[in-house]
Amino acid sequence: MVKTEELVDFLRINKESKLALKQNFTTASKYSHYSFNASKMMSMGEMWASLGSAMASVMFVWAMCQNLFPGELRGQIKRYEEKLRSFFSPYIQIIFPEYQGDGFQRSKAFMAIERYLDQNSTKQTNRLRANVIQDCEQIVLSMQEAGEVTDEYEGIKLWWASRKHTPTSQSISFYPREEAKRYFKLTFHKKHREIITKMYLKHVLDQGKAITVSQRQRKLYINKKSEDWYGYKRTMWSSVVFEHPSTFDTLAMEPKKKQEIIDDLTTFSKSKDYYAKIGKAWKRGYLLYGPPGTGKSSMIAAMANFMNYDVYDLELTSVKDNTELRKLLIDTSGKAIIVIEDIDCSLDLTGQREKKKEKKNKNEEEKQDKDPVKKKMKNMEEKKNSQVTLSGLLNFIDGLWSALGGERLIVFTTNFVEKLDPALIRRGRMDKHIELSYCGFEAFKVLAKNYLDIESHHLFSEIEHMLEETNVTPADVAENLMPKAAGEGADICLERLIKAIEQAKEDARLKAEEEAKLKAEEEERLRAEKEEKEKQKEGDSEVKSSEETLSKGVKENGEEVKENGKVAS
Repeated sequence: MVKTEELVDFLRINKESKLALKQNFTTASKYSHYSFNASKMMSMGEMWASLGSAMASVMFVWAMCQNLFPGELRGQIKRYEEKLRSFFSPYIQIIFPEYQGDGFQRSKAFMAIERYLDQNSTKQTNRLRANVIQDCEQIVLSMQEAGEVTDEYEGIKLWWASRKHTPTSQSISFYPREEAKRYFKLTFHKKHREIITKMYLKHVLDQGKAITVSQRQRKLYINKKSEDWYGYKRTMWSSVVFEHPSTFDTLAMEPKKKQEIIDDLTTFSKSKDYYAKIGKAWKRGYLLYGPPGTGKSSMIAAMANFMNYDVYDLELTSVKDNTELRKLLIDTSGKAIIVIEDIDCSLDLTGQREKKKEKKNKNEEEKQDKDPVKKKMKNMEEKKNSQVTLSGLLNFIDGLWSALGGERLIVFTTNFVEKLDPALIRRGRMDKHIELSYCGFEAFKVLAKNYLDIESHHLFSEIEHMLEETNVTPADVAENLMPKAAGEGADICLERLIKAIEQAKEDARLKAEEEAKLKAEEEERLRAEKEEKEKQKEGDSEVKSSEETLSKGVKENGEEVKENGKVAS
């Protein structure tokens, strides 16, 4: 019993001693930790104090150098420092400034690099800058200043950095722009110099331009009068956003002919090197001709949407002379379609530049010249007339100036191709002639699919037969296929089209009869005039013969009188 109590007391005492020992150890650890932190805090404070004094010393020395050494000497020291650094460094750096030349025009290389890096920066950096760039359809994300992006080309690693240099001196400019000069810095290893300078930079510029074209808003331009070309922010063209919905899918045309045009445009867009190889300017001319309402303007819009080009609608009557025409050409961009619609009506391109006037008496002309008011009005009328010549237009589309910019389509439209000068539409100027004629059955099926969303109907066979016999334009067909009320379906629209074709056939018959009647009357009038002229000619010949007989008789009588006088003497 005693042994058991002693054992219990021993365990209790042992446990209490362990607890006391643990408490003592914990207390000692706390005191040692506090003393360690205190010493650490004291050493950190001393370190920051030393670092602050060192920085103050460096700043003092730098300020003294700024005051003692002139700017030219500091520039020389910096240049030698850069030379020394480049001598030992295995890397090359290329700088691409934002502005070039006089400092008012943004560098095209900088803008192309900016668009190229935008795609990589959105994937690699966390801090981005959002911009709404002019002529762009969406928000463009780019890296901020002091940002860096890593790129790789054919296994070669490169580093792009965006930097900004803020000038210390203030400058005055009439053009609002940032004073800070931004630039991109490209860094790469020396051993890759040839590949980077000859291949990689071209790749970056091409990709950047392609991204710019895909993101931009396409424009429709119209030329201004030359009086509006001058002044601040002068422009020769005014523009609106090009939003025409026409595409080759909605174009009413035979599928085979449509595919031929698409293939031709695709080949042209990929033939830059080929055109350079054969020594031709990278441009192509298209002549669209056919009756009104056959889709010439829709074809131009479809070409622009397919090629992703801008459209320049050139109004020749607003151009004074050939010099202004060349200036307008210079002010156009690449990847564009230059359009001259109804060229047979724009100017008289047969060599005659003045309007035909009725003949006037000399007295009236002299009187008009003496009148100062009429003379001034006559001079103003002459100045308004365009002095663009056929030669100037030919040089515009096929001369030395036509090679500027590159990747252009030149499109002429006309309703009467026979009126145009052959020199204007020959191959090499208008390379491809596209006839847009009356609506055929294949074109009708495209319109039926677009307007009624049907591909077959029991009235199609009847319409096909009628279209073979009657000339109807795609515009007329489309107007009749368009529902005029909410409840109109395909049956009503097709029946309306059939009635319209029948009416067109009847109108064509009446017109042909009227033309035949007018032709017969004209032939009868010409025949009557011819007979009248022949009768008049016969009468004149009879009068002439009578006069000759009379004069002969008088002459014979005179000779007899003369002979009788001689006999009498």
